[in-house]
Amino acid sequence: MRFSYQEEELLEEVLVEEVDNEEVRDLVVFNDDVNTFEHVINTLIKVCKHTQEQAEQCTWLIHYKGKCTVKNGVWPELVPMRQGIVDAGISAEII
Repeated sequence: MRFSYQEEELLEEVLVEEVDNEEVRDLVVFNDDVNTFEHVINTLIKVCKHTQEQAEQCTWLIHYKGKCTVKNGVWPELVPMRQGIVDAGISAEII
C-alpha cells in the first residue's frame, strides 16, 4: 500500500502523538517481613536487570522507607517486570 506525501506526514504526526502520550510510570516494590535481602536483591537483578549495587541500594530503601521505585517506564515495559517480581513473592505495583 502506498501513501501520498500528505498521508505519510499525517501518519507520522499520529505516531509521534501516540508515543508522546504514553505516560511514564513507576514500578514500586514494597517492604514486607517475609523476603530476605538476598532474595529481593537477586530478584531485582534478574527481573529489572539492575546491577548488584543498584539492587542493594533499592533493597535498603525498601527496608528503611517501606517502598522504592525500582524502575521507570511505560506500562507495556513495566507489566512483565511487575509480574516477575510478584511471581517471586515480592509486593510490587505500577503507579
